[in-house]
This record gives sequence, structure tokens and C-alpha cells, in this order.
Amino acid sequence: MLELRPCCERCGQDLQPDNPDAMICTFECTFCTTCVTTILHDVCPNCGGNFSPRPIRPQAALTRHPASTVRIIKPLDMAKFNPLLAKYKTIPPAQR
Repeated sequence: MLELRPCCERCGQDLQPDNPDAMICTFECTFCTTCVTTILHDVCPNCGGNFSPRPIRPQAALTRHPASTVRIIKPLDMAKFNPLLAKYKTIPPAQR
């Protein structure tokens, strides 16, 4: 089951389960739309994958399967991220 993480891993912005600004990669790394578009440029700093909007779990399902409360925040080291960004930024996700 998809883990609904409660915040952006980069900036810490709260991302409630019904927040349409939550973006995830294939490993469920979670970031806000602002970080994905302005800093990460659709390249996950953890795996190099791209992002998709995180699905919104219906309220009835949240009762049975609640969102995570564990906040994961990882400061982004741009010196380490820049080589990964340079490698993947211009490559379409399906070709990475």
C-alpha cells in the first residue's frame, strides 16, 4: 500500500493526505510541487527518477489505512545533487 508521507522531504512543507501538491517518485520519495518544479526539475535526488502527483486516498480508506506521521526531511546538498541533475534533467523519464 502506498505510504502517504506527511511532508516534503526537502523543505518540510506539510502535505496532508488530500493535498494535491504532493508529488512522489517510484520509491515514494515525497516532495511538494514547488520543490519538484523549481529546484529538483523533475529529478528525484534519491533515485534519479521522475515525479507524479501523489494519489489522494478517499476519506473512508484513510480511516482503515491512515497516512504516515513519520516526517522525513533530508537537507539537499546541491553539490552532490548537481551531477545527478545534470545527468538526468534533459533525459525523458522513460529513458533514464
